[in-house]
Amino acid sequence: MIAAPSFLCLAWAGAAHGQQVEPPQVVRTVDTAKTDPITAPSPPPPDAVLPEVAPIIEDEEFEKAIPPISAEDDAELDRPLESIADFEKRQAAEAAKGAKPAAEGNAEATVETQPPQVDGVAVPALADGDTVEAIGDAPISDSELAAPLPPLENFDVEPVQFAEAEDDKDNVSIAYTVQVNGLDAADDSTDVDLADLFGDLSALYDGDGKADNAAMIRARLTADGELMQRVLASEGYYDAIVDTRIDRGERQEGQERQPRSITAVIDVKPGKRYTLADIIINAAPTVPPTLIADNFPLAVGEPIVAQRIQGAEAAIALKLPQEGYPFAKVGQRDILLDGATGDGVYTLPVDIGKRSRFGGIETTGELAFEAEHVEVLARFKRGDLYDSRMVDDLRQALVATGLFATVAAEPQPTGESAGDDTEYVTMLVTQQAGPPRTLAASAGYGTGEGIRLEGSWTHRNLFPPEGALTFRGVLGTQEQGIGATLRRSNAGRRDRTMELVTEVKRSNYDAFNAITGRVGVRVSYDSTPIWQKKFTYAYGAELIATREDDYDFTTGERSYDFYTILGLTGQVGMDRTDSLLDPTKGFRITSLIQPEGSLAGSFSPYARLRTDISGYYPVTDSIVLAGRVRVGSILGAARERLAPSRRFYAGGGGSVRGFGYQELGPKDPNNDPIGGRSVAEAAFETRYRFGNFGVVGFVDAGQVYRSSAPTFQNLRFGAGIGARYYTNFGPMRFDIATPIGRKPGEARVSVYVSIGQAF
Repeated sequence: MIAAPSFLCLAWAGAAHGQQVEPPQVVRTVDTAKTDPITAPSPPPPDAVLPEVAPIIEDEEFEKAIPPISAEDDAELDRPLESIADFEKRQAAEAAKGAKPAAEGNAEATVETQPPQVDGVAVPALADGDTVEAIGDAPISDSELAAPLPPLENFDVEPVQFAEAEDDKDNVSIAYTVQVNGLDAADDSTDVDLADLFGDLSALYDGDGKADNAAMIRARLTADGELMQRVLASEGYYDAIVDTRIDRGERQEGQERQPRSITAVIDVKPGKRYTLADIIINAAPTVPPTLIADNFPLAVGEPIVAQRIQGAEAAIALKLPQEGYPFAKVGQRDILLDGATGDGVYTLPVDIGKRSRFGGIETTGELAFEAEHVEVLARFKRGDLYDSRMVDDLRQALVATGLFATVAAEPQPTGESAGDDTEYVTMLVTQQAGPPRTLAASAGYGTGEGIRLEGSWTHRNLFPPEGALTFRGVLGTQEQGIGATLRRSNAGRRDRTMELVTEVKRSNYDAFNAITGRVGVRVSYDSTPIWQKKFTYAYGAELIATREDDYDFTTGERSYDFYTILGLTGQVGMDRTDSLLDPTKGFRITSLIQPEGSLAGSFSPYARLRTDISGYYPVTDSIVLAGRVRVGSILGAARERLAPSRRFYAGGGGSVRGFGYQELGPKDPNNDPIGGRSVAEAAFETRYRFGNFGVVGFVDAGQVYRSSAPTFQNLRFGAGIGARYYTNFGPMRFDIATPIGRKPGEARVSVYVSIGQAF
């Protein structure tokens, strides 16, 4: 006999009274060693002789296990199956027949359902105890599915638009307009233009009225609705209601195939505007007691405006460190709103920290110089009340040295008492030295002066602290030279510079030819690009040895002479302008005095004097009127006793434009300038700037005189126009000018190119 399968099949039968029973679960146990497709052995070939296998159950035992089948059962098995429709009708009739007696006996009677049985064995219940699992409708969690259908008149029946051809996909877009309703009332009550503010930040307006599809319009509209809510809340309208929708216009007759217009609508109901009913600052007492109150620009009764509140908190955070509280911290604000009254109670915790005074200075990191030199740069001393502005000033001074890749200055508590309920703080300067070497180059051009190229190499900290060595070279059509400068910045005092200069140059001008050597020393207190000083000064000395040619009127020819010049220099200046490189208002005055002695055969002492005055007046934000006057004089020596390079000249880009370099003044019979003992110049400009560009119209005047005092007669004039390109280090200048009343030998047009304004 063939062995029985290794699983049990349970037939399902009806329960008593014809009650229908769900088919029970069939549990099947499988031997994986025999069924796994990877581990099971391959079947034997068809012609293989199988070994004889002993039956698991004997025939007699199998026959006894089979229930007897009666003739009635045999007929029932042979009967054809009924249709599903007949089966359902029979089941319904039997159910109605079985439930009727119970309903007649008791209206509230319950029907006890016996657990289904198979061959007398109860079928196990489900996990919850029920034998039948009722499956209902799944809940609807999507709000869009649960929403009621739109009215039929608003239903979009626009036909489906199929994708365009590949070449036309980039041109597909949907046009829309934006409409904001109800914002005017809130807009009129604020100091800012809410509509303009919303327009600047709006995604809909930023899209320029075009979108790829309707979903994109909806996304922009949703974002703008949230934006409008924030804009209104920033001005105190915390209860504002903002609704958004998309309106579709009606199609015009005869345009059924055209898409309908789309309008993104934002409806605004601002509601009430909340105001400050009380202001509570939780802080320890300060010195002076009203320090916080005097610098907190909020008042009870004013609207709760986010920008004003943030500004008031920033004012406290800024003022406390300026008045001796370096560790002050402004906490998290709390605003309690009353929806019924529109009032807001504002509470701000402030930790003022310990009142402090400056102590010592320490430095760490990769050092460019030691803490002793940092003390030279600091504008505060030990015992001074802490002021964050002095710390910022020190930080800027450190940056201005150009020696750091990064640098920071921060206060550190020490716990050391400084008296008067204060303590000392140590300024910790963290340094990260940067590359000390610099290569620089500049170029310029001027009629009569030619092309001038200048380059330099500098080691800014060759002799610490701040001892720089610079090698410089000049290559031009009319000047060539080399030189070296040893400069000590912040020499013993903040912003004081000491220089030792040596140079050799060759000059080839119409006025003179010269080969000159110079050694000079100079101490100065000058303005810098970071700090423009109101008062400046400089003093020094120089020794010049020069061989120059000059026209000799007695012989009627040019001849060379050798001059040895020893001179002193003194200069003072006052600056009340708003910018060092590009002033737009204020004035400047600079006076120079140079007592010198020239040795050319015999010793001739003299003094060179010069004063420059310039002023600037802004007519509008973009138009500036500028003027300049220069007067110079040499006292104590005749012109012939002066080296040609030490005389006064006029003409050129930094003097009187429209004329060549050094062209004005007395001339020899060959029409070459020979210089004079006095000079007078004036210039007037109208500067118009638009963005990074500018246009300048100018008129210049000037003359050089033989006498030691200018007579202001026979002034020559030049006029022209210039272009400016403004950079972060100053304007680049291009000027073109022509002389008024041009004389023979003078150029019709002169061109000047350089960096910086003419004055």
